Amino acid sequence: MAQKSAFADYVMDLLGRLDGVRLRAMFGGYGLFQEDVMFALIGEDMLYLKVDQENLPLFEAAGMTPFVYGAKGKTTTMSYYETPPDALEDSEALLAWVESAIAASRRAKKTKRGGPRK
Repeated sequence: MAQKSAFADYVMDLLGRLDGVRLRAMFGGYGLFQEDVMFALIGEDMLYLKVDQENLPLFEAAGMTPFVYGAKGKTTTMSYYETPPDALEDSEALLAWVESAIAASRRAKKTKRGGPRK
């Protein structure tokens, strides 16, 4: 198994108070999960958090940009946005951003299951 990056360890330390968070190696980076939902990804030492229509304005107002990758000659933009740098220096601030990402992930999961959207 690949060794975790120092950045991934740092993020997990910041999220230490959040119950049930686990890190899983994925596609050269990491996915962060709580229970059965992925709410964040780490790629190239950057933490990206899940966004939807409800929390996207917060990320845009902070000047954050989406996770974009290229494969098979095309570019794909995902519904994960950069975490504001100041939030990565303060676990309390980070938890507020993460909680919005977890909520967005849960809303997306409900929508995929055909449940009501709030």
